[in-house]
Amino acid sequence: MIRNRKNEKDFRFILRIFNTNIDGKQKIPYAVRKIRGVGRRFSNVVTLKAGLDPNRRAGDMSDEEIEKIVDIITNPLNYDIPKWMLNRKKDPKDASYTQQVANNWDTKMREDLERMKKIKLHKGLRHYFGLRVRGQHTCSTGRRGKTIGVSKKK
Repeated sequence: MIRNRKNEKDFRFILRIFNTNIDGKQKIPYAVRKIRGVGRRFSNVVTLKAGLDPNRRAGDMSDEEIEKIVDIITNPLNYDIPKWMLNRKKDPKDASYTQQVANNWDTKMREDLERMKKIKLHKGLRHYFGLRVRGQHTCSTGRRGKTIGVSKKK
């Protein structure tokens, strides 16, 4: 197999971005999606805003290009990415629009669940009791885990 790379030594098989190991053999938009909090559409927009070819492999990126992607993901509003594309709209504390990724995403989700439990929202109570939250049927499915009042046949 002939490769069209400048130098095989420059290719990195594993990249470390936002505390996430990224496969260098994947194309850039697919590789960026491995970061928690970055989805399909957002990864495509980030790749295009950084001026990168979506068909290039992530291992071929230089350090400057990686820094550009990190900067776009942390400050998307500075690069004319619309507010509706962000994953944290109208934060309850400061009403800001942000894109949360990796560890920050986990922290915000935990804070939201705690707030819902504290003010006794229906959704928060369902989370507290370990039940289905989004309107699924529970009579015949979801009988494993933290469900209450279900006993196994002997």
